[in-house]
Amino acid sequence: MGRNTRKRRTPLANKAIAASAALALGGGGLIWANFYASAHESNNQSWGGNQTKAATAQVATISCPDVGQKLTNVPNQARGEVAGELSNLDRQITDAYQRLATTRDAQARDASFVQNSILQPLQDRRKAILDRIRLEITRVGGTAPGDLDTLATCTAQNANQTTGGQQQNGGQQQGGQQQGGQQQGGQQQNGGQQQGGQQQGNNGQQQNNGGQAGNGPAAADFVDITKVQANVQAKPRKSGNASTGTFTTRCGVNANKNHNTDNVIVAPGVTNGAHHLHDYVGNQKVNAFSSNNTFLQGGTSCQNRNDLSSYYWPVVRVQDGSQDFDQNADGGGKEGNVGKILVPAQAQIKYVGSPTSKVVAMPQFLRIITGDAKTTTNGLANANAHWSCTGFENKVQLTTQYPICPQGSKVVRTFAFQSCWDGQNVDSANHRTHVAFADANGNCQNGFKAIPQLTMRLVYNITPPTVQNGQVKNAYAVDGFPEQLHKPATDHDDFISVTTGGLANKIANCVNRGQNCA
Repeated sequence: MGRNTRKRRTPLANKAIAASAALALGGGGLIWANFYASAHESNNQSWGGNQTKAATAQVATISCPDVGQKLTNVPNQARGEVAGELSNLDRQITDAYQRLATTRDAQARDASFVQNSILQPLQDRRKAILDRIRLEITRVGGTAPGDLDTLATCTAQNANQTTGGQQQNGGQQQGGQQQGGQQQGGQQQNGGQQQGGQQQGNNGQQQNNGGQAGNGPAAADFVDITKVQANVQAKPRKSGNASTGTFTTRCGVNANKNHNTDNVIVAPGVTNGAHHLHDYVGNQKVNAFSSNNTFLQGGTSCQNRNDLSSYYWPVVRVQDGSQDFDQNADGGGKEGNVGKILVPAQAQIKYVGSPTSKVVAMPQFLRIITGDAKTTTNGLANANAHWSCTGFENKVQLTTQYPICPQGSKVVRTFAFQSCWDGQNVDSANHRTHVAFADANGNCQNGFKAIPQLTMRLVYNITPPTVQNGQVKNAYAVDGFPEQLHKPATDHDDFISVTTGGLANKIANCVNRGQNCA
């Protein structure tokens, strides 16, 4: 999906945050090899081409303030223009990261190279866009944040900063999916060492960040799930007014390969606004140029033909040396998303109720995005990633690591969306404040109403990766923005509610009556 200028703010108490393994620096600085080319990258010069360039550098990626989340009061008349400018900021970060990734030799020779040649020019370009955003807001009578200029400055992150902080927090169950508890994924056998793998480059022994395109995942991003302590907590206690039913909609697994790299929620009208590839199920006519009217004409992959909702998420790829159709495309191999795209073996979409109240029907065209595609630079406050294995889902859920599942077990991604709505808006300027998570007891905050909680469970057949001598082989990873290094915590999910024939009311009524409907 698009860069999470649309990350939903979720209380830390609601998150299942794994202890993040620090990536150790060697010899006083991270030993880095720049974008080792695999066979299918020989013509992709923007990501290192067919050369191996090596250098020592502490910088792993670029961290820029999330401007979109500061813009909570953008007038409706300016939202389209502002969304376009936010997408321009995203493009600038991607371009700067590509320059970072392809200049390791220069960085090794000049300690000020990153600041003078990458970060300062990026700051200047960002300031020009921030000025335009301010102008667009004030032009229609709005008030831009007073500190907008302070958001121009980006910083360099070294490898032991890219986990977003070592946060461990309790939390609550959400929609039957583990959403809290102290996670032990960071206490894994890798010992917190940077594990991109020892490789021999032009300038001697090097270590890269893993992944076929050099920007992740690394070995430290994986953990043997059988060695992780149980962390799933009990669900909130149900009150007498609880809505205990469920409504399951069957929409397939995107076997027809309906993909694009747009995000109509965050970057309407912007091609490749997501910078990574999405799977789409449900509505079949969703791209950057779709509108509410388009959704109503889009058709659906769901068995219930009244469910025209759009359910979309970043694809998962296996980095085993294979390639896919988008290897030389924007959002794909050109932006570090490489490997074979996996179709889920199962995709369960279920709406569940509130443990403390009845729910109201979702409004038509409600947009919700859950999770944060930028946790590598933003930190974990809005993370909502849940990774596990079949047979372990009720015991272990991981946020900052991908599971290595035992033989016979499959990889599982789960999402539990925000279940409280402000009762008025189908979207908000930052795509966050119109919805919220319930608190630890399952209650919505004052002024918010409980809606059916959308939960999703995606199951994948993945040959378990192996980690040996600091190297990960046959890694898998979720698609993401290149500077986010394909960390598991960046997983996220998108939803637009579109129904006909009174389906939204039928879902709410089923949940409120305590029935299990499909």
